[in-house]
Amino acid sequence: MSSLVKVAAVHAAPVFLDRTATTEKAISILREAANAGAELIAFPETYIPAFPVWAALWAPIDNHDLFTLIAEQSVALHGPEIAAIRREARALGVIVSMGISESSTASVGAIWNSNVLIGSDGEILNHHRKLVPTFYEKLIWAAGDGAGLKVSSTPVGRIGNLICGENTNPLARYALIAQAEQIHISSWPPMWPTRRPSGGGNFNNVAANRIRASAHSFEAKAYGIVTAGYMDSAMRDFLVARDPSVVEVIDRTQRAASFFVDPTGETVGEMLQDQEGIAYAEFDLTRCIEPKQFHDVVGYYNRFDIFDLTVNRKRLKPVTFLDIADSSSVPELDEVSPQDDALSRSYNGRNLDA
Repeated sequence: MSSLVKVAAVHAAPVFLDRTATTEKAISILREAANAGAELIAFPETYIPAFPVWAALWAPIDNHDLFTLIAEQSVALHGPEIAAIRREARALGVIVSMGISESSTASVGAIWNSNVLIGSDGEILNHHRKLVPTFYEKLIWAAGDGAGLKVSSTPVGRIGNLICGENTNPLARYALIAQAEQIHISSWPPMWPTRRPSGGGNFNNVAANRIRASAHSFEAKAYGIVTAGYMDSAMRDFLVARDPSVVEVIDRTQRAASFFVDPTGETVGEMLQDQEGIAYAEFDLTRCIEPKQFHDVVGYYNRFDIFDLTVNRKRLKPVTFLDIADSSSVPELDEVSPQDDALSRSYNGRNLDA
């Protein structure tokens, strides 16, 4: 494993609430980043099919149709969209961190804010569901579990991920630090409205994300990739056309930024905020070692006789069926169906197995 790694933070808008078109766009972005030499490519929070910013703008009684739409456009872990991304990762030989709104095989209305880490061989390395939806996200997503609190060993380093506000959870962050994390990916929405412009000013999302990313990297002595969504004109126009009264909130809410931090918490590489694109940086993983001499919070700089942390990484399920009949010939619900598999091969107009 080389100590030098080129990474990419995708600062891009989805094709709003269209999982098929957004998957096609993601594949195009993967090819562009891979051609630029990126070995690890990180997408924003729930890039497929979109971040539900409307939950901040209108009361839930006005959003039933939008919840139905995002539930219908959410993606299954073993559905055609993730299958297409996996095939592209394998074809390009890159590692992909993809934010999704994940559907459930147990319910047509339960969805999760999730992240999938895909290896350069196309295999799923980790599947994480956001532990607690933040603020108005509670109106959209169910709470996740600890099954995805894992750091994955890859040819480009040991990679961990937390989604948005989870990066404020010290115990979740510590759980990743304690697995020798070297690269921490944090994924974010395109904007985070908390007040009307007349209500005393908005939450400074860029400053807050910089503080959180730098704090984690400083404590973990790891590099950080901060990848945030982007609101394009199509997304803005969709929301404003629905209710013109929100135009001031949308236009005067600070846009999120994508950037990188080093093991000391300083910013490195490129930064994107007000334009769509891909930001790049180069990480030298040997720089994760020396700072451990100063503060190794999972090593000598702790008191394990005083503090004790237990993490439940069991995947939670709503029901367990114990069938009498032999069901060994019956496919699992989350396997790709022949129809879905055929659909996944049609993305971008070519055979993805080629």
